[in-house]
Amino acid sequence: MNEHPRVRIQKVEVLSDDWYVLKKTTFEYLRADGTWQRQSRETYDRGNGAVVLLYNREKKTVVLIRQFRFPAFVNGLADGLLIEACAGLLDRDDAETCVKREAEEETGYRVEHVRKVFEVYMSPGSVTEKLYFFVAEYDARSRVAQGGGDATEAEDIEVLELRLDDALHMIDRGDIVDAKTIMLLQYAKLHRLVD
Repeated sequence: MNEHPRVRIQKVEVLSDDWYVLKKTTFEYLRADGTWQRQSRETYDRGNGAVVLLYNREKKTVVLIRQFRFPAFVNGLADGLLIEACAGLLDRDDAETCVKREAEEETGYRVEHVRKVFEVYMSPGSVTEKLYFFVAEYDARSRVAQGGGDATEAEDIEVLELRLDDALHMIDRGDIVDAKTIMLLQYAKLHRLVD
């Protein structure tokens, strides 16, 4: 755990360690006015992850995936199927190795050259995860397998190749509602990856 002169950890309790780790931490925080304030927060630690947007400059396309996400389902997404850029947890790998592994496993595309574009805390109010964002160019020769994910991890993934402009319109229509995917699609448009 990080140390900082404005934070004094008082107590850490593990509330759950089933899927990932949920902790309750009581600490004192030195406020800007010089007073110490006692606070309590729960944090969910699922490790860090990485995400990659595959793009084809010539065809003006991107590769996304569609998969069932139970938390989205219980929070109102009718069928629970989210359209996303492929991503995964680092699992003791560095971020670049992770996105190369996940791209091949989930989409069937093997990418050799990936470029990191930024790092983001996706939900810093309660989740500790930092996500590393990448882009990588693909072509027909990059396809080495069908993709679809790892069945042993209960993945059942559909691979989608879409024109970037169509994917951006899907955001407007509410068909793409995943934050990491929206961020990468907007990055692709702003930085003219397929123009």
